[in-house]
Amino acid sequence: MSVALEVCRLAEERLGPATDTLVAIGVTVGDDAGVEPGNLQFCLEALLAEPPFRGATPRILREPGDGLHLSYLEIADHGRQDD
Repeated sequence: MSVALEVCRLAEERLGPATDTLVAIGVTVGDDAGVEPGNLQFCLEALLAEPPFRGATPRILREPGDGLHLSYLEIADHGRQDD
């Protein structure tokens, strides 16, 4: 749960007070990272069901090695147009 809480903290920090909606969080987990991907998925699903995330989907990506990092944040821009 502590890893999932940190992932959510990082996501919230990066999003800031944006009005965009978080759609998904990608987390890369190395095979030797000491983190069980299924457990991380479960914990993230529970945390992401609550505000400020409102149902974002966790996506666990596997890779060789011992890395563990926030890979990406997918947001919906609700029709924002760039000038």
